[in-house]
Parts: sequence; C-alpha cells; structure tokens
Amino acid sequence: MSAERFGGLRARIAAEAARLMIEEGVDQYFTAKRMAAKRILGRVEGRRARYRPADLPSNGEIREALLVLAERAEGSQRTRRLFALRIVALEAMRALAPFSPRLIGSVSTGHIRRGSDVDLHVFPADEEALERHVRALGWTFDRERVTLQKGGEIREYVHYHVADVAPLELTVYAPRDLRTRPRSSTDGKPIVRLGVAALSALCARDHPGAWERYLETGEVEGMDALLAADEDEPLPGPFDGLLDGAGEDGDEPACAEPGEEDDLYQDYEPLPGFEGAT
Repeated sequence: MSAERFGGLRARIAAEAARLMIEEGVDQYFTAKRMAAKRILGRVEGRRARYRPADLPSNGEIREALLVLAERAEGSQRTRRLFALRIVALEAMRALAPFSPRLIGSVSTGHIRRGSDVDLHVFPADEEALERHVRALGWTFDRERVTLQKGGEIREYVHYHVADVAPLELTVYAPRDLRTRPRSSTDGKPIVRLGVAALSALCARDHPGAWERYLETGEVEGMDALLAADEDEPLPGPFDGLLDGAGEDGDEPACAEPGEEDDLYQDYEPLPGFEGAT
C-alpha cells in the first residue's frame, strides 16, 4: 500500500471532515467523513472513485483536526468560552442533583467548537419525576426519543434539549447504568463522566484565575458575549452529545450500521440527511 493511503489521504479526509463540521454545519462524524471522502476523491476518468475503510479517518482523528481548526480560528477566546460552558454545566448539574448528573463530551474533554452544547447524563428512577423537576426549574425544553445501534442491539434513548444560557442536552439512563462506563466511539476507551466535584476540580486546574473570580463573585466575566458568538452557528443535532467526544457512548444511528463495512467497498453515494470519571 502507498504512504498516501496510510497517511496523507486519511489526514486530508480528516481535515476536510473537520472543515465541513465547522463551516457547513455537518454535525455527525459518520456523515462528515464520507462527504469529505467524496469531495477529495471526486471522479477518476469520469467514474466515481472508490475508497476502503482504511482510507477513512477515525472519529478521534477528526476530533483532533477540529481542535486544530478551532484553536486557529479563536485563539484564547476558545479557552474562555470553554470555561463559560463548564460553569453552565456545573450550575445545571447542581440544579439536577437529585438525578446524579454527569458531564460528558466536548465540554468535559476540552474539544469544543462553535455550536458545542453541554451534554449531561442523568439517572432518574422515574423519568416523570425528572420532567416535573425540569419544568419546576422553569427550563424550556423539547423531549426526543432516539433509536440507536449499540453493541449490535437496537436501543432507545430519551433526550431533553434544554434552551438555557447555552444549549443543554440531557440523556436519560436508568440508575443502574451509573455503575457502567460505555466506550467512546472516538477512541474506544471508557467515556469520562464528571460529577460536580470532578468538574469543579477540572475548572480549578485548567482555569485557575477565572475559577477564583467565579468563586468570589458567582459570575463569569463576559459570559453572555462569549456564548452569543455561537448563536449564529448551526446548533448541534440530536446525536452531537453521543458522537462528539461527545462520541463518548460509541453509539451510531441505527440506520448506519447494517452492512456498513461491505458498503465501503462500493462506489460512494451521498448519504441521506440523517446523517469518564464518576
């Protein structure tokens, strides 16, 4: 095999997939990498080019390319926005304390980009009690049931999309699931789930000055301006919290998995528009 297949082509596809996610609002790794492969390979002698599974970058490679692009575009403002999002997460978790909330995804790992939301797992014994609690907080939300392929099984998850200072996505799990750690689709490792204490320690370590000011005043300097920059960007889709490092659950849309490996050896066709410490 050529060095291009093992290195250059994957890197080019990863960079283009990252660009598609940032600039064109593609919100799934699964979709972005295939769109990127089509655009880069194009046509050879009038025929659609073929690619192998080995040509496609992993979710982790795309995430790293996203981080590079975000840092180039935003510089120090990105770090300040990350802190603001972590405080949004912390205050939301305190409000949801009866349901053992845990932070996952890009806000916990630091791999945020414009449009990143705050992804929380919650573990209610009674989902109706959770919904009553969210309503009592005065939060505006949409409830969504999503079917995913996980571990060869079809599973259903309930998501609450909350409109707050920054968008929140609550994914509902049974209390017993708090004792397990699903593997990330990004790197295959168990996901990181941060509780309130762990997130507070992370803020103190990564943002010491801003954290001290927050403890003194209860506010984040310039939070509204930092988060307002996201308002003109495409908001995350319903799977963003699961695939964005975030791809932390290792889940995929149910329609994406059957026959996927075999299909990769066929001519590329555009896909439909569906695209942790405790």
